[in-house]
Amino acid sequence: MELVHRLDRDTSGLLMVAEKRSVLRDLHDQLREGRIRKTYVALLAGRLKGATHTVNAPLHKGNLPNGERIVRVSRDGKEALTEFRVLDRIGNTTLVEASPKTGRTHQIRVHAQYLGHPLVGDEKYGNDDFNKAMKAHGVNRLFLHARDLRVKLNGAANYLNLTCPLEPDLEAVLEGLRRD
Repeated sequence: MELVHRLDRDTSGLLMVAEKRSVLRDLHDQLREGRIRKTYVALLAGRLKGATHTVNAPLHKGNLPNGERIVRVSRDGKEALTEFRVLDRIGNTTLVEASPKTGRTHQIRVHAQYLGHPLVGDEKYGNDDFNKAMKAHGVNRLFLHARDLRVKLNGAANYLNLTCPLEPDLEAVLEGLRRD
């Protein structure tokens, strides 16, 4: 079995693996060409205005002096496009669907930060004070979940639509925020 795509360490949800090399090559081609649709659910810090946002901002991978990898919006970066759609505003947070149209490292996380609304629980690109306050609401990790995948397998006529419900710990966070 081979991994088709990766998720960040603290991201929950769907993960694709392929048993056959030919399927793996086909899926990698589809990913490169933007033919696989991936939809994530994320909780953002603050109240994002508007219903939808498209972030078209190139991303550049670099390293911090300690060797840690970091991604930043930069003119010198590679093309990156993410669409955000507001699902709900709960207290001082915004629940969104995030659909990356390109597949860059940390793309959703960096584009959310670029919007001024980093992901809740994001220790690398987030707001430390906000994240500390969110621990009281049960946030113990990055609030990012790979919910939907839409893919064609080996030239099939129809798409295969896969869905993974939100993890119970993330669902509990939302329930707690709605109660407060």
